[in-house]
Amino acid sequence: MVRARMLLCHTEILPSLLNYLVSATNLIHYLALRCLDVEQLKDDLALIGLLNLETINAHVLASLAASIQILENLKSNSLNPEEHVTGELSSKKGFEQQKYAASTLQMIRKKASFNRELLLGPTQEGRTTHIMVTVGVEAIESKTFITDLINAGMSIIRINCAHGNPCIWSEIITRVRKSSQMLEKPCRILMDLAGPKLRTGKLKPGPAVMKISPKKTAAGDVIFPAQVWLAHKEAGPPPSHLSLDAVIFIDDQEFLPKLEVDDTLRFRDARGKKRRLKIVRKFHVFSSTGYVAECSRTAYVQSGTRLYVKGKIGRSPVGQVVDVPATAPSIRLRVGDLLIISRGNSSGQDELSTSMSGAHRVTCSSGYLFDSVKPGEPIAFDDGKIWGVIRGTSMSEIVVSITHAGPKGAKLGSEKSINIPESNVRFEGLTSKDLMDLEFVAAHADMVGVSFVRDTRDIAVLRQELEKRKLQNLGIVLKIETRSGFEKLSLVLLEAMRSSNPLGVMIARGDLAVECGWERLADMQEEILYLCGAAHIPVIWATQVLESLVKSGLPTRAEITDAANGRRVSCVMLNKGKHVVEAVSTLDKILHPKATRMRADLKPILLCSHLL
Repeated sequence: MVRARMLLCHTEILPSLLNYLVSATNLIHYLALRCLDVEQLKDDLALIGLLNLETINAHVLASLAASIQILENLKSNSLNPEEHVTGELSSKKGFEQQKYAASTLQMIRKKASFNRELLLGPTQEGRTTHIMVTVGVEAIESKTFITDLINAGMSIIRINCAHGNPCIWSEIITRVRKSSQMLEKPCRILMDLAGPKLRTGKLKPGPAVMKISPKKTAAGDVIFPAQVWLAHKEAGPPPSHLSLDAVIFIDDQEFLPKLEVDDTLRFRDARGKKRRLKIVRKFHVFSSTGYVAECSRTAYVQSGTRLYVKGKIGRSPVGQVVDVPATAPSIRLRVGDLLIISRGNSSGQDELSTSMSGAHRVTCSSGYLFDSVKPGEPIAFDDGKIWGVIRGTSMSEIVVSITHAGPKGAKLGSEKSINIPESNVRFEGLTSKDLMDLEFVAAHADMVGVSFVRDTRDIAVLRQELEKRKLQNLGIVLKIETRSGFEKLSLVLLEAMRSSNPLGVMIARGDLAVECGWERLADMQEEILYLCGAAHIPVIWATQVLESLVKSGLPTRAEITDAANGRRVSCVMLNKGKHVVEAVSTLDKILHPKATRMRADLKPILLCSHLL
């Protein structure tokens, strides 16, 4: 009854729901029906093959009215089997009511389809579900990456404003628009505002050294040399079909193209060890040349490493290695370790350090963390890969005892998520960074993602900012990733439907699982789908879809069935990874099987031939 009273309080907003009046009304009808005890009714209807109350959320009143009419017809026919005149009138009346119900159902289905297309755009021919891919700086390091994604089936690209900067975002968007136009395949752009997410601070990058390792047996014998790509630094990335262990860029454009297959390059690695690279394949890449070389011994390569070819008249220089990236900094945490979180400057970089007590240290620039937690409360890092319990707090430090980190420990790096699921933390709806980024989003993107939605106040603040900027056509994607956002979703949807902006919901399963518990995630996902179905709001399914395939090139069995469930939603999102193009192609086949599968011949099972 508490939910019913809350709904009554919000019926006053209906006159201003403009584009979403029908959908908001249906959502309220669905929630009102959920307030009733209908278990016995469901069983009774099931016995006569009628209404399934679990599937009428998209058209509540029309479905109920049609079912009631069928029941009345059944009752009338059973009570008056010989009254033809009365029966004929009753049938005619029932037919008209059923015809009206059918037209209402058709209208509601069109409304849901219209809302989906308004936000996400039309689907490509033969497809019913969009595929979204998150991209970062890797999208501008390859000239063909975006084109490959669109060709594989991607129709929406996502940029996370928590990473990168406007220069990188602009270049990504330019490439998306050009590729979409060239291929004549629409591709919309979603940009997520970072929101008030708690993250670890930036750690100082490690040394700029690249390790090249051949594959070895357990005894240390080499079974396959490391595959290394060699090219000039302006040649771009290697061909996508190659399986490589390392990529090395050389600064010499004069001598490098003269290399041939079977040439051997010599160098001293970062330790002074003599090592060799044997050229085994040669490629013409755009206006340059690239090579695949093999390395049979472990080597550590750094910027400035000089390569040369040894000939009959001495050594000929090939050039020196450039642009070796710094290794990602991290600390390894094990169960029982102490971790100290300090207030830090968001613009600085923190040294990897261990205090005199043996505790590891990281920073967090958000004051919300230090103002909200108490001893004894749980805390999670990196989407729940590491868990701990808060042992002590002060204005500037939090002491955490690690309780879960995997059998060999787990690495915690820069800008990794921090979750405090049992702490009473109150974030501001939009941060100052969000407001700055919103200006860029409004000028370049089709949709804005609103992170960490908690209640109707967050939506009210967003609507005010959009109205200030006259952004009534900018799509809004509400990311449901907190306990409060899930529990208040019906009210959040009603508040969001007060504006005319195209609207959608993203199920951000990563933070949602950490905030609310892994064991509840499946039920919460179902509840969100039911509510959004009742509101005719498109749903985006996100987080770890085909994660193993994206990262390693090989999916798990569970991932395939999880991805197949994506047919129930309007859009499925993939994260970044080395094999993301292959993952998009695979997901496209899973979501749209009719376009690719061969129909099996159905042969009768002649049991009688075995029995006679």
